[in-house]
Amino acid sequence: MKARKTILSASIFAALAFGPGLAMAQDTAAPAAGTDATELDAVVVTGIRASLEKSLDTKRANVTVSEAITAEDIGKFANTNVAEAMSQIPGVVLDRRFGQGERVSIDGTDPSLNLSFLDGHPVAQSIWLYGEQPNRGFDYTLLAPEILGRLEVIKSSEARLTEGSLGGTVLMHTRKPLDMDAHSIAGSISFNYNDQGGDTRPSGSVIYSWKNLDERFGVNVAVQHYEETVDRQGVEIFGYRKASEFPNQTGAAPDVDVANFVNAAWFQQTRERDSVNVNLQFKPSDELEFNLGGLYIKESFDNYNQSMYNFLTQRPGAVDRINGGGVVATGGHSNANPVFYDNNVRASEPETRGIDLTGKYQTDAWGVSGQIGHSKSENALEQWFIEPVYTGGYSWDLKRGLTFDNPAAATNPANWAGDGFMGNYGVIDTETKDTYGQVDFNVRFDSVFNNLQFGVRRGKHEEDYRQNVYGGLPVADLVTVGTIGLTDLRGFNPGSAHHVQVGRQNVIDYVNRYRGGLRPDPGSFLNNTFAVEQTNTAAYVQADFSAGAWRGNLGLRYVESKTDGQGYAYGGAPSLDNLASKLRKTSSKDDFLLPSVNVVYDTGNDLLFRFGAAKVIAWAPYNQLVGNTFLNDNTFTGTGGASDLDPYESTNYSLSAEWYFAEQSVLAASVFYKDIDNYIISLPRTERQFNSNAQTAPVFYQTRLVGMNGCTTDGFCDYSITRPQNAGKGKVKGFTLSYQQPFGETGFGLTANYTYADGEGAQGTDLPYQSRDSVAISPYYEKGPLAARVSYNWRSDYIAGGYVAGAPISSVDDYAELGASVSWTFDDRLTVALEGMNLLDSEYRQYYTIEERIAQRYHTGRRFMASFRFKF
Repeated sequence: MKARKTILSASIFAALAFGPGLAMAQDTAAPAAGTDATELDAVVVTGIRASLEKSLDTKRANVTVSEAITAEDIGKFANTNVAEAMSQIPGVVLDRRFGQGERVSIDGTDPSLNLSFLDGHPVAQSIWLYGEQPNRGFDYTLLAPEILGRLEVIKSSEARLTEGSLGGTVLMHTRKPLDMDAHSIAGSISFNYNDQGGDTRPSGSVIYSWKNLDERFGVNVAVQHYEETVDRQGVEIFGYRKASEFPNQTGAAPDVDVANFVNAAWFQQTRERDSVNVNLQFKPSDELEFNLGGLYIKESFDNYNQSMYNFLTQRPGAVDRINGGGVVATGGHSNANPVFYDNNVRASEPETRGIDLTGKYQTDAWGVSGQIGHSKSENALEQWFIEPVYTGGYSWDLKRGLTFDNPAAATNPANWAGDGFMGNYGVIDTETKDTYGQVDFNVRFDSVFNNLQFGVRRGKHEEDYRQNVYGGLPVADLVTVGTIGLTDLRGFNPGSAHHVQVGRQNVIDYVNRYRGGLRPDPGSFLNNTFAVEQTNTAAYVQADFSAGAWRGNLGLRYVESKTDGQGYAYGGAPSLDNLASKLRKTSSKDDFLLPSVNVVYDTGNDLLFRFGAAKVIAWAPYNQLVGNTFLNDNTFTGTGGASDLDPYESTNYSLSAEWYFAEQSVLAASVFYKDIDNYIISLPRTERQFNSNAQTAPVFYQTRLVGMNGCTTDGFCDYSITRPQNAGKGKVKGFTLSYQQPFGETGFGLTANYTYADGEGAQGTDLPYQSRDSVAISPYYEKGPLAARVSYNWRSDYIAGGYVAGAPISSVDDYAELGASVSWTFDDRLTVALEGMNLLDSEYRQYYTIEERIAQRYHTGRRFMASFRFKF
């Protein structure tokens, strides 16, 4: 049993031992911790100030160190998904690799280590980006902000909360019909514009709610359609090599780092999301209540990614000059060295379904509640891929790409053709399921310990991932494939900015022409096909107490976790023969005791102090729990998993002080410390792996690969593979400062917060997705029909690559996001609003180890949304 005898455990056991001996109350007892917050949904919100007041009421009523935002607050921020609405919460920072907030870090922890629940249950999610791996961190682009009534971020744990969060737990609550007016309708129609993509897309949402006259039965339906253009342009550097590897170069010292690949990257996408959320609420008596919820989400994440890059080490003798010195060479010239033009056209349509049933019976003395449900998400991702090559002289620049010696020749489609390899067709089938059931009891007492909660939960998560790639596409030039003119990319030298452009339909048509005759690539299937099933069974007991100025809870949670995984292992060249003999199954089982304590001291003078301590656990992403391997056969890099990973274990401490010095106002400070027993880090190491070009492109392999990266005639090469490993102890410490206040009757107000987070692993390594400093500032004005708000977020640099997207480890530079919204309301029924996001046109910049070693530099453009909101 992975439980340590600590003072924290002993104190909680002692407190619980006295709980059952307390006398049962005959009068109405104090509600359970968190109950007040749940009932706040009935509060009517009419503006920014009222919304902020409601959020503070939720925060103040909670026992835990927590933050909250409400429906009106979500709508008043410039946002198109739930993550954007969370950007002003203290301790919460977003990663914006495609210009939008996708995953969130809480108090300096990796997004994979924070769980999110919708109405108390998980929502299955499947990957949308071809080549990406399943991840535990919630992708908030999945949910429309319109369906939510309230969102809470719980930073200090309780025994009643589902295990698995190291940084915090996000609780999202949909709107319930019995809390809304009968026959109420609210919705919006909006138009989204991206100035870089130059495209306008429509969106719309509506929620209808009904309940009968005695308010015992109700139903609401929320429907949303969303569209937005994503256009990402920038430079990507796939790796660096020493100048000494180029024997004929002049101008650089042998130890200078040279960008081996300088890529002009262009990612184009139109995101679409159709969602329906239904709640049927039945309350036959004041004591008994049921809710049946249903969720359906259909998304389209089809995209077209173009990459045009040089490949210096493929013909190192052709490099005749390298400009630059010190650490990185910033320019140069090459003659007769290949330039590759990758065209990746992808179809991606995730589909998510879920059904959830809850029931609750509560009297003045005792209560029982239950929840059962199932959620499933699936996606069959397709990729049509071609890779023509141009051979000719050019200059390159680390920041601005290529300039061809003969521009006319470089833009002639006849001069771009496959070099022994033309492309392939790939399919990734992914399916995710969550099945869960839970029963909770509570008994109320007329004593210091006023409520005893206990219950059991069983949840099973299933993850299936399967990849098939089919090669042998006939070699052809781009005249045969077809082109649509030249690109017009920002910030590049002419050769990269205005290179020949194929067009997505031409790629699809050419690959489909030969799909029936393509042959499967065994390595892709064997390396990237796996399944993981994790089943957690938990039981908990929690005692809530209240005495004068003191209130809080003590709890203990027991968790038994069983993980089964399977994948393929092989020796020699990969083959699809005798698959059963190559299948490897693994199984592990652990159990944990997780004590927790939360204490609030309310001085009665609008000043509160909170303390929380808890033992928590979390697990690595699902793909890291099996021995799969994702390879890039051109760059000789890859990522993979390991079946011997232990869970994260941490003892977390939180302390906060909150001064509610006026209405809708607070000045708060919190300190957090996470003492991590086991932290998982991902590090690169050299592995011998089979290069699929040996089977799918024999001419290319025989003439180019042998001798490169240690490649031998048997098809094996040296790869830099990034895999996770148990790294021993780690720690995260930091603090947050937050301030909120309306300035009298002027209509002006301000919310602001600052977070400091500092953590490291046992070897002194930085922890992923942790920014040391982050700031959020949002001044607003609201008076009469006019409301306006500005939101500014800034976070310092942090490690990112290799932990989510399957890329080599890199760091993201400082990033700032500026958004603004202004609205005018007519008769409290119709509001016209204009919102702007990424108004600074910020650059998303990644680097390897030091800032001079550029990894990626992206721009995604400014985004604007004009909307008409209505409610009746």
